[in-house]
Amino acid sequence: MSSNSIGKEFTITTFGESHGPAIGVIIDGMPPGFSLSEEDIQKDLDRRKPGQSKITTQRKESDAVKILSGVFEGLTTGHTIALLIENADARSKNYDSIKDVFRPGHADFTYFHKYGVRDYRGGGRSSGRETACRVAAGAVAKKLLEKFSIKVTAATTQVGTVKSNQWVEEDIEKNIVRSPDINVVEEMIQTIDSARKDLDSVGGMIECRINNVPIGLGEPIYDKLDCDIAKAILSIGAFKGIEFGCGFDAIEMKGSEHNDEINKDGFVTNNSGGILGGISNGEPIIFKMVVKPTASIAKPQKSIDKSGQEITVETHGRHDPCILPRAVPVVEAMASITIADHLLRSGIYFKDIN
Repeated sequence: MSSNSIGKEFTITTFGESHGPAIGVIIDGMPPGFSLSEEDIQKDLDRRKPGQSKITTQRKESDAVKILSGVFEGLTTGHTIALLIENADARSKNYDSIKDVFRPGHADFTYFHKYGVRDYRGGGRSSGRETACRVAAGAVAKKLLEKFSIKVTAATTQVGTVKSNQWVEEDIEKNIVRSPDINVVEEMIQTIDSARKDLDSVGGMIECRINNVPIGLGEPIYDKLDCDIAKAILSIGAFKGIEFGCGFDAIEMKGSEHNDEINKDGFVTNNSGGILGGISNGEPIIFKMVVKPTASIAKPQKSIDKSGQEITVETHGRHDPCILPRAVPVVEAMASITIADHLLRSGIYFKDIN
């Protein structure tokens, strides 16, 4: 597999650039007989697409998905599923001024030194636009998870210094930040808007909860479930850290405090985040992710050009002052893809249908 692919049994391969004619994804491993339509996929794509609120990029993309193969008469055939999303509102001229410049915080510098060429139009392959492909594939993976009543839910739990204090799942899609705590939404919006007005950006944290995962998903030693989830999540641009369960708080805990005791009814606590020894234990899988501030900002910053000359660069165009609201469905997608892959690898799915 190339670096454009992930998964062993449920495998996705994405393709396309931010300002190319289209982007898309190839999905292998989806079993036959599952109901799947473009409308099913579009629901999640609409949650990720640009231009959906005042705190997101104003690039206008419908992100309309086309199913090219793998579905017949509304059902998956068991063969390769190909999905295509055409780019409609790319403004490549916005990037002419930085075609020979390395933008701070971007992959410009490393991509150029690795490949010797660079698609400067919106970052090309390194653009966050690629995540639309992941969300489309994630919507397909969710169809498999539904068979086991597995539900993946992510939410924005921190923007800058503003933190959520509660988790009310029904409120997540009722606000433009996608926070589970309606009481802090306005403060989060103000934080994002303040950064935007200052020609800057802001980061934060996303939490994901996966319920009804059966016991036994995950493979020791190198294909542990938490390892594969971490790889999937950290493959998303701007994601810089992940913790499971109580995570880094374990530093200040004793073993007697951190261990999840077990009684006849199950686990008393869930400090492990639903995974022990790399294998799901039947408890909700809970993890949190650190998302850095958006790298594309109009505030002047120091950098160099291809010839090594020091310059001042300003990144103009249509960019998210905070990517968290649109990243939430991307997190759900990558988590769903990983769980679907491990369901098929474990044999649990096939035991269930035989």
